[in-house]
Amino acid sequence: MLNYLLRRIGLSIVVLFGLSVIVFVVLNLSGDPVLLLLPPDAPASEVEAFRERMGFNDPLPVRYWAFLGQLVRLDFGASIQYRVPALELVLERLPHTLSLAGLAILIAVLLGVPAGALAALKRGRLGDALLSGIAVLGQSTPVFWLAIMAILLFAVQLGWLPASGSSTWRHYILPSTTLAVFLLGGIVRVSRTSFLEVLSRPYIRTARSKGLTEGAVIWRHALRNAAIPVVTQIALQARYVIGGSVITESIFSWPGLGRLLVRGVYARDYPVVEAGVFVIALLLIVINTLVDISYTWLNPRVRLGR
Repeated sequence: MLNYLLRRIGLSIVVLFGLSVIVFVVLNLSGDPVLLLLPPDAPASEVEAFRERMGFNDPLPVRYWAFLGQLVRLDFGASIQYRVPALELVLERLPHTLSLAGLAILIAVLLGVPAGALAALKRGRLGDALLSGIAVLGQSTPVFWLAIMAILLFAVQLGWLPASGSSTWRHYILPSTTLAVFLLGGIVRVSRTSFLEVLSRPYIRTARSKGLTEGAVIWRHALRNAAIPVVTQIALQARYVIGGSVITESIFSWPGLGRLLVRGVYARDYPVVEAGVFVIALLLIVINTLVDISYTWLNPRVRLGR
């Protein structure tokens, strides 16, 4: 286990280094932020002084080397827009994204895993076709369209729920449910396939021959062995929700990290985008590591560190 963790830390450092190069180069070639930050009628001397003060006149390798030194110290500099430390701003928005993503994943798992198990038990019947059809429909429906329809129906027409903000628990319902509907389809399909494979194993037939109820067979004997593909799917969904929360947060005006990054890209706020991408990458690496470690608990035959 220790060898695996050390190897994973080494690979993570390489990934973060490569990601820093890509993000830095792409952002610095996207345009001059000085033109967005100063008034259109600003004199050339003021523009040049501002560019010199911010270090934009230095060659790209020199600027990257300075950025790398800041990255090692976790100092991304101050946001060009907000005039506060970029990492502090990102960490301030991160809990909003994590709470929304966590709630969406929880809803999808609590509904998707039992639905997948039920579809496997009803294989070839009406219930299986109905659950599989709903899963495919949910997975193929664009998130932005579903979000807009949810706002129009539940916020505009019925007035039951707020359309934007995050101040109360009611504000979580529409964005989390919208994300959960999309995640639900993948979890149902993977759970169904995994349970179908496990339910055909000899030990399941033995458990049934002992007179155990179908619920006991599923939850006590089949669930743990069917869980590895499901956990993998949940990890993939978590990466999507955390890394791709831009659309949902923008539509619902959610004060999360995704919305902050969109504004940072439009304003060419290099420190904010660099800090946000770094935090998201680090978070996804931690999720992948925890998923790999969970495999050893779900299936003792899985060994890490080799």
